[in-house]
This record gives sequence, C-alpha cells and structure tokens, in this order.
Amino acid sequence: MLEALKVIIFGIVEGITEWLPISSTGHLILLEELLQLRQEQAFLDMFYVVIQLGAILAVVVLYFHKLNPFSKEKTEKQKMMTIQLWIKVAIGSIPAAAIGIPFNDFIEEKFNNAFVVAAMLVLYGVLFIVIENYQKDKEPKVKKLSQLTIPMVLIIGVFQMLAMIPGTSRSGATIVGALLLGVSRGIAAEFTFFLAIPAMVGASGVKLLHFGLNFTGMQIFLLLLGTVVSFGVSIVAIKFLMQYIKNHDFKAFGYYRIVLGVIVLLYFGIVAVLS
Repeated sequence: MLEALKVIIFGIVEGITEWLPISSTGHLILLEELLQLRQEQAFLDMFYVVIQLGAILAVVVLYFHKLNPFSKEKTEKQKMMTIQLWIKVAIGSIPAAAIGIPFNDFIEEKFNNAFVVAAMLVLYGVLFIVIENYQKDKEPKVKKLSQLTIPMVLIIGVFQMLAMIPGTSRSGATIVGALLLGVSRGIAAEFTFFLAIPAMVGASGVKLLHFGLNFTGMQIFLLLLGTVVSFGVSIVAIKFLMQYIKNHDFKAFGYYRIVLGVIVLLYFGIVAVLS
C-alpha cells in the first residue's frame, strides 16, 4: 500500500512537470530522495520514463480531432493540413532521434547528476526571462501551426535534442526555441505537445526493451498505476497551461526554475559535504 501511494505521488509530479516548462527531472530527482521506491534500480530507471506514456496519452485525447487526419468532420484541405502537421512533427523529431538513439546511455552516464540538473534549471530559467523581455513588445510572426516552416521545426527539434541533458525540460527547451523564432506562446506550447509524442513513445520503447519483459505482478501494477495517474494529472496540467498563457508570459516559470535549481544545488551540495 505504501509503495502504491508513493507511485501515485510520482505520477502526480510527472503529470504536472512534464508539460509545464519546469523540468520533470529536476522534480523527480528530489522526489527520489524523499520517497524511495523499494524496487530494483533497473525497474526504477525504466519506470521514471515509461510513466510518461500516460502524459502522452493525455495529449492524444485532448487534441485527437486536431491530430486525426481521417476525421469525417474535416474538409479535404483540413485533412491535408493535418498530414502536413504530422510531417512537420516527424521532421522536428529527427535531431533528437539522431542523437538520442546512439548516445542515450552516454548522456545518462555523464550528465545525469544533481549538479547538471541544477545548472540547466537555472540556465533555462534565465533564458525564459530574457527571451520574454526581448519579445515583450513584438508581434509574433507565427500564430498558426500551418505557418511553421521546415527550417523552423528543425530548429525547434534541435532545442528538443538539447533537452536530453537532464534538468533542461523537454517542453521548456522546445518552447524557448519556438519563442526565439517568433512563434506565439500558444502555438509554441501546442507544437511542443505534438513533438513530444514520437520523442516520449520512442524513449519509453527503448527503456522497455532494455528492461525486457521480466515484470513481477507488483511491478506491472505500479507501472500501470503511475501511468494512469500521470494521464489524469496531465489532462489538468495541459488545460491549465493553455489557459494560463492566454494572459501571461513564461517568466513565472523562469523564476520558479531558478529557485528550484538553487534548492537542488544546495540540497545535494550539503548531502555531498555531509557524506
């Protein structure tokens, strides 16, 4: 029962932090310290990634009509535009796939530590504040998904690739990249959601393959529980973010990231000294 409660908390944190640009890794690394699941490390490494599938399912459910090129409610032109959107998502996914597949283990080994996480939290927090101040009085160049060009989606894809460094935040990095290109906040957030689908499904698939199919009954239960909770909370988090950015910028998230980065640095710095 205690393990299930811990997993529910992990699912809640994942569902919130996966879509708000505040780094799920930064939060989970602290949560792991506070709530240690009594499972083998290989399962935990897989668990933290695979519960993202619940978050992805939330995007599919919320944006099913927009993402469905076969909807009978769409005109032929709308269907073609939906197919073009998927092509842009595929192109935007190339940089992360090109680096992530061959170098995933190396990146995790070299960069998956609290100090890198803290540095990335602060760096991208500062970037959010600087970019929002720079774009303050400027009219966005891109106000529709159809206005995203191939070079634009490739550049946004490069920013998603940079998010492989823990603490960066996949949504945070891609939104920063989109804002730099003059994309409106709403479209930046939406394209970030869609770009996450192949990235997170791919990452989850890799982790499942590495782990194999040697699940115990308890592990299956915990994995499903975390995924379901992540799905439900993601629905709320995505709706909140899209409503929030109608009247606000991303600077609040930038300040939050800086504070969290300092907390992570201080906490693990003190732990390192005491040990």
